[in-house]
Amino acid sequence: MTELLCQADAYLKEFDATVTAVNGDQVAFDRTAFYPRGGGQPSDAGVLRVGGESEPYRVLEAKKQGGEVSHKLDRAATFATGASVHGAIDWERRYKLMRTHTALHILCGVIFRDFGVSVTGGDMEPLAARMDFELERMSATFAQQVEAKVNAEIAAARHIRVRILPRAEAFQIPDLIRTKINLLPPDIQQVRVVEIIGLDLQADGGTHVANTREVGRIKVVGHESKGKINKRLRIAIE
Repeated sequence: MTELLCQADAYLKEFDATVTAVNGDQVAFDRTAFYPRGGGQPSDAGVLRVGGESEPYRVLEAKKQGGEVSHKLDRAATFATGASVHGAIDWERRYKLMRTHTALHILCGVIFRDFGVSVTGGDMEPLAARMDFELERMSATFAQQVEAKVNAEIAAARHIRVRILPRAEAFQIPDLIRTKINLLPPDIQQVRVVEIIGLDLQADGGTHVANTREVGRIKVVGHESKGKINKRLRIAIE
């Protein structure tokens, strides 16, 4: 089981760990700060240094495989299980993703609060994202109104809090799951919840900034229909 350090501290840039599995260019550790892709958020990238080796490995991707996180390296590992390693994430990329993910939660919170509709999908890359909603209508005027509301919430400098709750306690929170379909597996007994205080509270496993002001100004750069009751907004972070 890999300990996900990034879930407790999204600002952790470097970490030490012990290798628990090696398979060519795929390696796993007992703990990692690399975010494994999931929930629409891409995985982290970065570098890995191993004692006795002068050339660092590049970590190209991280992904969950059961209870472990597998890290794909730029070449086959020459070290073995039990080796001590030092990892460093690409912080510039990670911080952009943190800002983007929080922007999507603000967008989701505004749409849910003011229009009472659920999310039907979403995806992101650094400083750009899209989110789909169960909406019948979409227009340029609506997109402009949403943009203004989101930027007002960013300017409000709302603090963001992350907690791990027992499943039974977490599901007593009204509207904890903001997606149309509950994607949380039934065997997950500890639920991570992300709260933008005063605006939004939902189950989420991704990385976020500590305050909405860190997001920066957002711009709605596109809107489109993806079906009769499925509309999409695209945003960019300035």
